[in-house]
Amino acid sequence: MSFLDRNVFPRINDFALGPEVDPFRAAVAGGARGRILEIGAGTGLNARHYPEGAEVIAVEPSEGMRRRARDRLRSPHIRASIDIIDGRVEALPFDAGSFDAVVLTFVLCSVKDIGVSLREIRRVLRPGGELRLVEHVVSPDPGLARWQRRLRPLWMTLLGGCDPCRDIEADLKRAEFTTEGIESVKLPLPKLARAGLIGSAIRV
Repeated sequence: MSFLDRNVFPRINDFALGPEVDPFRAAVAGGARGRILEIGAGTGLNARHYPEGAEVIAVEPSEGMRRRARDRLRSPHIRASIDIIDGRVEALPFDAGSFDAVVLTFVLCSVKDIGVSLREIRRVLRPGGELRLVEHVVSPDPGLARWQRRLRPLWMTLLGGCDPCRDIEADLKRAEFTTEGIESVKLPLPKLARAGLIGSAIRV
C-alpha cells in the first residue's frame, strides 16, 4: 500500500466529499431497500445514512479507505449491518442478480472503464433493481466544459484518477439502464465538479 493510498487519498476524500454533500448521500443511501451493495465505499461516509436494519455489503479497493471506514463503523450512529470487503467494480465477486439495490456516491468519475463497470453493476442487480447514485459530470455549460477538458490531466493526477468530463447519463443509457429517475443537480463542490446527477437508474 503506497503512502498516498494509506494517508493522503482518505483525507482528501473526507475533506472534499464531507459534510457539504451529506444531504445528497442521505437521499441516495437512505432510500436503498432490500439487499444492498455499495461500490466504492471509500471511508464509510454513507454508512450512517442507511436505514435501520439494512444489510449492506460495501466494496472498496483501497486498503487505506477500508481501514478508515471500519473505524467509522464503530460509531453508535450506524444503524445498518455493513460488511466492508476488498473488491473492484470491474470484477465483482457476486452471482448475477444478487442485489436489489446498488449505491454509488462519487465513484463513476474514478473507475478506469465506465462501460465495463456499469455492465458489471447491471449483472449483479436483479431485473428491476435500482442503481442509486450521485455523481459529478461534465458541465452542460460549453465554456466550463472546455476548462474541464483543459484541466483534466492535472485534475486526474491530483485527485486519484477522478475524471471531471464524464457524461454519466449517456453511459447509463448505453449500459441499458432507464434514467427517468435521474435529475441534474448543482453540487456544493469546486466549480469544475459542480454539475451533477442524482437519482435512481433501473436495470431493465
